[in-house]
Amino acid sequence: MPPLVIKAGQNKNTGSAGIVLKPIHMTSITSGKFHSNITSKIKCGGNRLFAASILISLLICTGHCNAQQRTLLALSKTDHTLAMVDPVSLKVMARVPVGSDPHEVIASTDGKTAYVSIYGGGSLHEINVIDLVAKKPLYNIDTRPFLGPHGLSFVGGKLWFTVEGSKCVGRYDPATKKIDWCMGTGQDRTHMIYVTQDEKSVYTTNVSSGTVSILTDTLPAPGPMGPPGFQPRRQWKQTLVHVSTGSEGFDVWPDGKQLWTASADDGSIAVIDLDIMKVAATIDAKVMGANRLQFTPDGKMVLVSSLRNGDMCVFDVASHKDIKKINMGHGGAGILVEPNGLRAFIGCTPDNYVAVIDLKTLEVINHIDVGGGPDGLAWAVRN
Repeated sequence: MPPLVIKAGQNKNTGSAGIVLKPIHMTSITSGKFHSNITSKIKCGGNRLFAASILISLLICTGHCNAQQRTLLALSKTDHTLAMVDPVSLKVMARVPVGSDPHEVIASTDGKTAYVSIYGGGSLHEINVIDLVAKKPLYNIDTRPFLGPHGLSFVGGKLWFTVEGSKCVGRYDPATKKIDWCMGTGQDRTHMIYVTQDEKSVYTTNVSSGTVSILTDTLPAPGPMGPPGFQPRRQWKQTLVHVSTGSEGFDVWPDGKQLWTASADDGSIAVIDLDIMKVAATIDAKVMGANRLQFTPDGKMVLVSSLRNGDMCVFDVASHKDIKKINMGHGGAGILVEPNGLRAFIGCTPDNYVAVIDLKTLEVINHIDVGGGPDGLAWAVRN
C-alpha cells in the first residue's frame, strides 16, 4: 500500500474548503515533521481547518491504534502483589493481590492473563491466575500432588512450569483447567524453565544438582515385536548436561543454538551447545551470587544479575569478555530486556525497587517502586 498523507486545499470548482489527498510517508506522522508540515499548509478558515483536523486524527489513530500495548509486570514478594507498569511513563497503573510467596510471572500470548507461581521454597502448591484486563484475580491452580511451582513459560496456548519440590516439569491447559502432562527430572531444585516455540524441547536448570535438563519430544522407531499396524507413541527423553552447582538463571541465544547459565556458587558461566548437548565453553565470569541471565534481542550482549553484590555484569557474547559492571544497589534478581533492546529492567529485591538500565550507555537511568522485594518480571503484550 502506498504511503498516505493529507493536505488541505481549496476546491477550485466551488471555492469552498476541500481536502486533497496526497502521498506522504506515514512515519512522518509520528515524528515532528508531519505536525510542522501540515500546520504550515492549513490556514485558519472554518470548514477547511475542521475537515483537515478530522482527517489528521484518523490518520494518527491508524498509525497508533494497531500498535501493540505493552505492560511491564512486576512481582512484590513483601507486599504480595503484582504491579502493572506503563513502560513509557514508568508509573504503576494497578496492583493486584497474589499469594504468600510470589516468585515468577508470565503472561498468556494474548496478554490478557497472567500466571504467578507461589513457591514457598518448594513446599507450596499454587499458581495464581490474574485477569490483566479487569486487573483482578481470577482463580488459583492447585498443582498438588506437585509441590513448589517456580519457573514459568507460556507456549502453544499452555502454561509450562517447574515444580521444584517434586523434581519435575508440568504443563497446564487453560482451556480444560487441567494439568495435562508432566515429566520428572530426578534432579534437585528444578528451578527455571524455557520451552521452544515448537514445543519439542524443554530446558531447566537444576540448581543443587549442578545440571541442565534437556527434555526432547521424540518419536522412537517401532520395535521388532510390535503388533501389525502398531504405531509408536511419542515419548520425552531427558539429557543431562553437567554444569557448576548453583547454576540457576539461564537463557537461550536468539538463534536457539546455545544455552548460557550462570552459577551463584563459583560465578562461572557455562555455554552449552544445544546441537550436541554438551558444554562448549566455561567462562570465568566471577559473577558471585549470580541470579538471572538474559541476552539482548540482537544476541550481542548478555546480562547477569547478582543478588550478592548488586552488580549487573554485561558480557560481549562473541568474545566472552566482560564489558561493564553496573552497580544497581545491594542485589539484583529478575531481568527483563525490552524487545527493542533499548532498556533492561532489574528487580532489585533488597533495595525495594526495579532498576531501569539504558543499554546504550549502560547506566542506571531510573527506578520504579513496585512494592517491597521485587523479583519476577514479564511482559504482557496486547494487540
